[in-house]
Amino acid sequence: MTHWLILPILLPAMLAAMLVLVARYHLMIQRVFSVAGTLAVFGLAVGLFWQASDGTVSVYLLGNWSAPFGIVLVADRLSTLMVLLTSTLAIPVLLYAIGSGWDARGQHFHPLFQFQLMGIIGAFLTGDAFNLFVFFEVLLIASYGLMIHAGGSKRLRAGTQYVLYNLLGSTLFLFALGTIYAETGTLNMADLAVRVASIDAADSAGIRVAAVLLLMVFAVKAAILPLHFWLPASYSEAPAPVAALFAIMTKVGAYCIIRMFTLVFPPDLEITQGLFDVWLMPAALLTVALGMLGVLGAKSVDRMVAFSVIGSMGMLLAGVAVFTETGITAALYYAVHSTFAAASLFLLVDVIRSRRGAAAVSFDVAPPIVGGALVAGMFFVAAIAMAGLPPLSGFIGKLLILDAARSSDLMWWVWATILVGSLVAVVGFARAGSVVFWKAHQPADKGAPDEAEEDAESQAASVLPMISIGALLALLIGLTVAAGPVTRVLSATSAQLFNPETYISVVLTTQGKQIKAGYDTHGDTEKDAPEASSGADATHGSSLTKKDN
Repeated sequence: MTHWLILPILLPAMLAAMLVLVARYHLMIQRVFSVAGTLAVFGLAVGLFWQASDGTVSVYLLGNWSAPFGIVLVADRLSTLMVLLTSTLAIPVLLYAIGSGWDARGQHFHPLFQFQLMGIIGAFLTGDAFNLFVFFEVLLIASYGLMIHAGGSKRLRAGTQYVLYNLLGSTLFLFALGTIYAETGTLNMADLAVRVASIDAADSAGIRVAAVLLLMVFAVKAAILPLHFWLPASYSEAPAPVAALFAIMTKVGAYCIIRMFTLVFPPDLEITQGLFDVWLMPAALLTVALGMLGVLGAKSVDRMVAFSVIGSMGMLLAGVAVFTETGITAALYYAVHSTFAAASLFLLVDVIRSRRGAAAVSFDVAPPIVGGALVAGMFFVAAIAMAGLPPLSGFIGKLLILDAARSSDLMWWVWATILVGSLVAVVGFARAGSVVFWKAHQPADKGAPDEAEEDAESQAASVLPMISIGALLALLIGLTVAAGPVTRVLSATSAQLFNPETYISVVLTTQGKQIKAGYDTHGDTEKDAPEASSGADATHGSSLTKKDN
């Protein structure tokens, strides 16, 4: 292979540095290069996703050092799916930031945005646990800068809380990595999979502790109860495009759980018994309950949307906790859906805040907002998607999770929690819509328009923010219409995850090859990992293809 695999990480990193050094005082230049760079990353993501769609596992050896001694990047179906999801989300979010003027309200928005993309994409593509920690820290630094963009005491306080909780997670991550290295002598994920499987159960106390610590770290990133405290204030106080981009951040935690606990700590290992059915599933269900109660009890629209993100993560991880191919398929579908739904709602909250005057996003009756019919229609579509009502993708995602839960011993708890939680969410979103849009009234002594109203009308004249929100809603509709093909792709992704022999084989091959795994459309896989060819060239990889039976 060539250097295409590292470009989605390298491009935003170099672009961010260039924007800081060359164009820090030229906003228009920053906007042009930032949009162009994000579109280029999207094109690279599409190419990598297409390359991995037939089961190919691609490896990039940094410095041409072979695994497990060198740093490797790995692109398989799951990682390329998440990279594509990130780059797809980034485009409308960036356009909204430009159209609404958020990028002009503080310094260095576009460099930080690009560094954020670098960190997220790097976390998805890395094949090394320590470099996963490194990319987590890149995420933390860039996201803190984005959170306090435009200033304000509330935003600074929420950003500080966000950093403190995530630093706690980073500390636990280091403890886990230290324990893993002490027990196995490696941090390469493929090599870990081999070495952890060979540990005798009688000598597995240390690696058990490491597995639990890792699960706690990723639970902090995914905002799972009781490690969710940082999210409501952080997301509700963050600038709207930042909160919308953060819709993918919690999915990084879910991705890491799926990756590490299908590859390194698979459910058939004795040392991981009970982690999911005893700990993760109850925590996920409690997260659903807490999130939906928060939606019902919130006193403002922004807090309501933040709590809906917590509830959606609980539903996603309920599918993960089943830990079957159907459960992971359902969780991945719901991850894609909830990312677009949450992002659209955060952007709509900002539109409501900018056009509603003194009442802003509180549940107080206020005069009608400018362009209220269009905003109300968009809010209605996004709300029924997040609440899981038919016919949109949220309903399909919940059906997939409920179907996957039939194999769980906690099936009735899963069904009851999700169905009751969905009902509570419907009531909460209906209350918000009725107060903000339906009960709006004109003041009795309407005089000349004040400054706030004129500002709202000038913002309403910009069509780019509404186009951005419309694009996210169109993605939700497209995900609904194409639910069948998308589910088949995700089913093949789950099959590859539960049969990691090819992943391990290609990563640990000396020259770093690409191997086609041989998965058919039903998710079946050949049991034997393909043998590596010794005649590969010594660049950064070559390709070896194994035909489907």
